[in-house]
Amino acid sequence: MLYEYLQQNYALNEPILVSEIRIDGVSMNNIRQQIKRLTDSGKLKRFDTGIYYLPAPSLFKSGSAPSLTKVIECKYLRGGQDCCGYLTGVAFANQIGVTTQVPMVYEVVTNKATTECKKTTLGRTRILLRKPRAMVTATNAKPLQLLDFLKEAELLSEVKGQELSQRILAYMRRSSLSFQDLEPYLSLYPDKIFRNMYETGLLYGISA
Repeated sequence: MLYEYLQQNYALNEPILVSEIRIDGVSMNNIRQQIKRLTDSGKLKRFDTGIYYLPAPSLFKSGSAPSLTKVIECKYLRGGQDCCGYLTGVAFANQIGVTTQVPMVYEVVTNKATTECKKTTLGRTRILLRKPRAMVTATNAKPLQLLDFLKEAELLSEVKGQELSQRILAYMRRSSLSFQDLEPYLSLYPDKIFRNMYETGLLYGISA
């Protein structure tokens, strides 16, 4: 029963969070027992505690697996179908093209964080969970994510000056972000963010 349910509701190599499985008339204890049997038989594979996936066919002996970013998204950035978090730090700087660094630690801002800052692991990767400055929603996730970056842009970016400004503005255009989207959240950040925004050409709505 569980295997059929998983096949109907999850794609191959899509992260499956055991805590989110709900089947009418089946207890969580029974679900966990079935998960173990399916894992022992090879029909399911374990990514980390409480995280499994239906393995896709692979030419490699080690098989295929979900990407780390996909697992992070499912576990920390999404609550059901709702957005509840975002990546920050080096991972986001890499995403917008201002650094070539690959994150050694993934920094995640999420409503699911229970403390201001907590270190954990996912697979073999270190994760740093942070509480958001405001409850994250689909509406404010991108503005908060960009403001988090601007707060420490000088530490995260390998490019400076006009080139940095151009890349930030290009990202904002791609994401349909304007200064007006950022403005409601400026008071949540330290004063240094105004200097950083001035230096990158974003203050006073220049990017709008």
